[in-house]
Amino acid sequence: MTENSDPTAGSTTQPGAGAPGYPATLELDYQDKLSRVTTIFRLILVIPIAIILGILTSGGESIITTVNQDGQIISTTTNAGAGIAGSLFLVTLLLILFRKKYPKWWFDFYLALTRFATRVVVYVLLLTDRYPSADEEQNLHLDVPYPDAQSDLKRGMPLVKWFLAIPHYFILFFLFIAAFVVTVIGWFAIVFVGRYPRGLFDFVVGVLRWSWRVQAYAFLLATDKYPPFRLN
Repeated sequence: MTENSDPTAGSTTQPGAGAPGYPATLELDYQDKLSRVTTIFRLILVIPIAIILGILTSGGESIITTVNQDGQIISTTTNAGAGIAGSLFLVTLLLILFRKKYPKWWFDFYLALTRFATRVVVYVLLLTDRYPSADEEQNLHLDVPYPDAQSDLKRGMPLVKWFLAIPHYFILFFLFIAAFVVTVIGWFAIVFVGRYPRGLFDFVVGVLRWSWRVQAYAFLLATDKYPPFRLN
């Protein structure tokens, strides 16, 4: 799936955006100047697009009511779905396991949804001033090649990838804590000097890149190649 590129004028491309040879890549163009005003009110400005993202990714909800013969309510049960991402993961797992197939149309949808969600994330993390688009690439370049399920993916791997990625979950937990602290520092830097320090920017983008590689491996199921333990 190809999206139109629309990089911000005056920005430079983030170096080392993917581990050499690893199929899942993430790049973000660095902006020399960022808006102090939109940075201050970022958590308010992001609300409309965050609602749209939430509608797309939230699970469905159903209420089951049990009534006895006298018309009295005995019990009420609420069931919530796993969300669209969880559903796509499950059906993809089953198709690879039993048919060794990965339909291109829902791979494209899953990838487009991930790109949209990541655009929202980089906006919240103050890494860009570009308001997240639902369809345009903007200054975020996230990709992974469509796999040939017959030759590139092993039938049983989807059953264990989520488990094999546990060391990454542990490391990413602490990396995201560090990224939060860096974002707070970046907020003050933008408010006072109008720019995000490049070293801090590289670190946060590296954490997102690491997370995307794990997601592409364990949940998008787009590659059987194990993600490297590095930021770039």
